[in-house]
Amino acid sequence: MKRIQLVRRRNKIFGIASLSIAAGILVGLVAFRDNRNVDKPYTDWTIYGGGSENIKYSALDQINTSNVKNLQVAWEYASGEASATNTTDMKTNPIIVNGVMYGLNPQLKLFALDAATGNVKWVYDPGSIPEKGKNSGRGPFGPSTKICRGVTYYNGGKNDQRILYTPGGGHMLYCINALTGKVIPTFGTNGHIDLHDELDMENAHDLHISNTSPGIIYKNLIIMGSRLAESAEAAPGHIRAFDVHTGKRKWIFHTIPHPGEPGYETWESPGAYKYVGGANAWGGFSLDEKRGLVFAGTGSATPDFYGGNRKGNNLYANSILALDAATGKLKWHYQTVHHDLWDWDHAAHPILVTVKKDNKPVDAVVQITKQGYIFMFNRETGEPIHPINEVPVPKSDLAGEWTSPTQPVPTFFKPFVRQRLTEDDLLKEGIPDSSYQDILKKFRSYKTDNMWNPPSLQGTIESPGWNGGAEWGGPTFDPTSGIMYINANESPWVMKMQEVKKGEMIAKQTNFEAGQMLYQQNCSGCHGKDRRAGETNKALSANPSLVGIAENSNLKPGQKYDETSFKSLISSGRNNMPPFGHLSAEQKTALASFILNLDKIKDQPFKDLNTKEEPAHFRTPYSFAGGPYGIGKFLTKEGFPAVKTPWGHLSAVDLNTGKELWKQPLGDYPEMKAKGIRSGSENFGGSVVTAGGLVFIAATRDEKFRAFDKKTGELLWEVKIPAAGIATPAIYQVNGKQFVVIACGGGGKQRTKSGDKYVAFALPTAQK
Repeated sequence: MKRIQLVRRRNKIFGIASLSIAAGILVGLVAFRDNRNVDKPYTDWTIYGGGSENIKYSALDQINTSNVKNLQVAWEYASGEASATNTTDMKTNPIIVNGVMYGLNPQLKLFALDAATGNVKWVYDPGSIPEKGKNSGRGPFGPSTKICRGVTYYNGGKNDQRILYTPGGGHMLYCINALTGKVIPTFGTNGHIDLHDELDMENAHDLHISNTSPGIIYKNLIIMGSRLAESAEAAPGHIRAFDVHTGKRKWIFHTIPHPGEPGYETWESPGAYKYVGGANAWGGFSLDEKRGLVFAGTGSATPDFYGGNRKGNNLYANSILALDAATGKLKWHYQTVHHDLWDWDHAAHPILVTVKKDNKPVDAVVQITKQGYIFMFNRETGEPIHPINEVPVPKSDLAGEWTSPTQPVPTFFKPFVRQRLTEDDLLKEGIPDSSYQDILKKFRSYKTDNMWNPPSLQGTIESPGWNGGAEWGGPTFDPTSGIMYINANESPWVMKMQEVKKGEMIAKQTNFEAGQMLYQQNCSGCHGKDRRAGETNKALSANPSLVGIAENSNLKPGQKYDETSFKSLISSGRNNMPPFGHLSAEQKTALASFILNLDKIKDQPFKDLNTKEEPAHFRTPYSFAGGPYGIGKFLTKEGFPAVKTPWGHLSAVDLNTGKELWKQPLGDYPEMKAKGIRSGSENFGGSVVTAGGLVFIAATRDEKFRAFDKKTGELLWEVKIPAAGIATPAIYQVNGKQFVVIACGGGGKQRTKSGDKYVAFALPTAQK
């Protein structure tokens, strides 16, 4: 009750009206979507995640528990553009409109297929995307931000059907004719707008801005989030709406409030809105069209792991936001992490559900988190459906840091992953005793007594780690039963900080010597001390080797560098590598001389870093030092998560009762499977649930696509697919035949082999 009163008081302060639920709300089985068949709700898949509620539910039941074992490949589509290595991926959840499937290939070209046969109707190739400032450059990491999880369809009538998406560099929003595959030139400038524009920030064009999850349509607006850098110098994650016909900005919500706006007082550092970035909605949206409300979960403020230059609780970072979809005005908010120091951003999108409270239906919004929490709020008012406590948490011992004294913890739902770890949680089975003794020794050297322990010089175990708990696939909800399905990760990380000593590089050093020091401070955590990454360290297999990438190497064109192209690369960032905007030009030169072994400049004197003083608000006394075997992950010598299995699982939770109904390991490590251990694995991408009694999911690194019984969790079907399906499936029907399709892109964060196929499954014709 105390927490509910606090929320009401906060709403009053910020001028948010507390509204009561209108009497007679129907149980949430009625669809309010312009783009869906309202007579037969949940039978199509015209919106990312299946519909505006983003619950990934299908009412189709032709494929069911009795016949799923008979599924066959109905068709395959391959673009032929997968990387020969493992550097491309496809995270796309395709949409299907009037028998046409729209999706993206590994190079983010947009395609339209006959959804019944997989035959190509058209392909749109945006070509070379113009890039600006710190978003320029190419290299062995591929074009910047080769990630796009879906596209957005707008239906303006028979002759006005549009696909909007962000290809290539990720910062250009394109508008394509859905019928012809041609650019619609009246949208923006020649069919596109630059997401750097109209961000209400002076130097936005110098910073990384892209988009990985598709926008959502409300009437004639497309509402967009963003993906940003997570370093000290980053763009703000303001949410914007654009006219789908002209591309003009119609509204903006400042997720980092400007002076005079509610929430500005939660940033104690003067002028923070001018330089702090992040607080971005990168996981996508959900939309209540009837109420005209759009919902978003935001990320953390920048930089990660140290917030001494952004003191205060930092609204609206790490928050669930309910915005008026027509105007962008804030209706209500709730912050799930105050002053984030753990990178516990909202990776998963909120979902819209109807639950029972005191035997009465309540329309609600649910947000699951990387920490393994389930938050649930009244959709109209933002009141918690069940009490949420503010619990005391440890204070940081880093100089200059500010720590929130409390953090919110839900009471009704138990965490769906382990949080605080003990020695009993460490992995023993399937590894040598020497490996166990190694992780035990390291574990005892870290801070482990509280899941809210801040980053430290000693090293802090973070459980769950940066990959969750919940990830970007988000939960799945069955509106006929009130059951939610969650695929989650259990792989702890280590937050170990190191001091940044001003002036430790002196003019007596050469470029090569200074570059070597800069490499160890900024790059070794990902690419290894020897620059060989996964070649010599299995734990770093997700990252490329930096040995031999100079222009005189034997690599293919586009995979090697001279000084200019390398400095452009580290300025812009690539895929999972952030931009290093905090490095001066002299430091970038030194780093290039070391990594590329540049004879012309490596022996030249290094210019003191103080010759170019960076702004005080970008200087931090600490930087992230990495973990024992890689970028923060707490792993065994063999590269396994250092805790007991399962490392990934799928579970079912009744949202009405709060009870977990079942939990199953999801995915396998071949080495563990050979020893009879069902390990589960990290998984990325969501599931879908059907009226046929099934939960379909890929998401794992073992290149399997699976179907579980939604009531019992029993595995009913699994099939080997061409590459790992790091994506969310889609369910649809054409001419009375039901299909389930999955993008098989592999590569990416899982670092399995890359693929370029979409595979659709259906029952044999006689069994329809």
